[in-house]
Amino acid sequence: MLNKNEILETVDMISERHLDVRTITMGLSLLDCIQGSAKATANKVYEKIVREAGDLVATGEKISAMYGIPIVNKRVSVTPISLIGASCGGYLELALALDRAAHEIGIDFIGGYTALVQKGATPYEKAMIDTIAEALTLTKKVCSSVNIASTRAGINMDAVKKMGEIVKQTAYQTRENDSIGCAKLVVFANAVEDNPFMAGAFHGLGEADKVINVGVSGPGVVKTALETIPHGDLTEVCETIKKTAFKVTRVGQLVAKTASEMLQANFGIVDLSLAPTPEVGDSVAHILEEIGLEQVGCPGTTACLALLNDAVKKGGIMASSHVGGLSGAFIPVSEDIGMIHGVASGSLKLEKLEAMTAVCSVGLDMIAIPGDTTAETISAIIADEAAIGVVNNKTTAVRVIPVYGKSTGDTVEFGGLLGNAPIMDVSKVSPLKFISRGGRIAAPLHSNKN
Repeated sequence: MLNKNEILETVDMISERHLDVRTITMGLSLLDCIQGSAKATANKVYEKIVREAGDLVATGEKISAMYGIPIVNKRVSVTPISLIGASCGGYLELALALDRAAHEIGIDFIGGYTALVQKGATPYEKAMIDTIAEALTLTKKVCSSVNIASTRAGINMDAVKKMGEIVKQTAYQTRENDSIGCAKLVVFANAVEDNPFMAGAFHGLGEADKVINVGVSGPGVVKTALETIPHGDLTEVCETIKKTAFKVTRVGQLVAKTASEMLQANFGIVDLSLAPTPEVGDSVAHILEEIGLEQVGCPGTTACLALLNDAVKKGGIMASSHVGGLSGAFIPVSEDIGMIHGVASGSLKLEKLEAMTAVCSVGLDMIAIPGDTTAETISAIIADEAAIGVVNNKTTAVRVIPVYGKSTGDTVEFGGLLGNAPIMDVSKVSPLKFISRGGRIAAPLHSNKN
């Protein structure tokens, strides 16, 4: 339970510092929906989502009113659809069923149009991946992810090559809307099974039938706490971040436990991720600048981000027995006003962002790049990010948007939480021969732990 002082602090964090529950995500297993035909399977998928998650939005609103805590998004994640359609095919029919169910129950997004091919892809997984661009074009609320690498398996370079092509196809097919389809597509290394955040959420095979995962976010709260110690040393900075993360996670624990009970679902995890928005006062970049950087992207940025990420995780783990997901600091460019300013001023480059991903929660996220960027260059960006994840035994991801008709220096407006982004410069030097080789990059030596 929260005590009186914690309640008063929480009220201030909500009213003044942008603290919110970013998402309540219900994870659903669809394994019991598999039927003999694509149509029958799609119908079962639709029926189960509507039946089990039909009260998700209303429950979120009720909890928000009960505790006075903003709950921004209500979402659903499902078993990787590559598996659900393995015997019957009909992947586009399944995508449409997911989208129809999402519209019916009023959620923001549904994740799980997913394939896990870190070591190799079966024929049915290849067939599903081939449909991603069209699925994201035909649907509004479906999100897709593909895991192409893991520390235990290495990097599936055939899948890396394919996903560069899929990103390009998705960008082209949604070109009339600034290639927005790519904002719903993420390529992972070491994807986790309990991530509540889109576009990478899916319901892992190790999960229960029906699970509630909650994602909490409060960059503004952390920045405000640091403003109280303008001359503190870095030990004091770490302690302040940890104490703040503890308080924020307690809010998530309360919401997750209440939602699980009301929806008769298992309590999965609380994901404490400093997920920014384009609003002033809700920026991870501004936290780094409060620690002491003149502007995000300058020398010292990676070290500051490492400090922040570690302190957030340590504080959150003390507040809940079930901290999971990705938990840490996100650095999406288009969704963070400080990151946007850093790119616009020239202090933050793609190469610096890549270095930062070695120590943050995920990876290269919501980055707009020139529309003429080649498929092999996108594949190489994915491979670089996967290498960071595999070698460091952490989750990394790539969500880049090659915006058709846009060039370096232009700006693209996505709207809402997706924000806006300057088009970032990408090297024109070609990695074509490397990407064309295919095969696998072996797992690192330290993966052999049995």
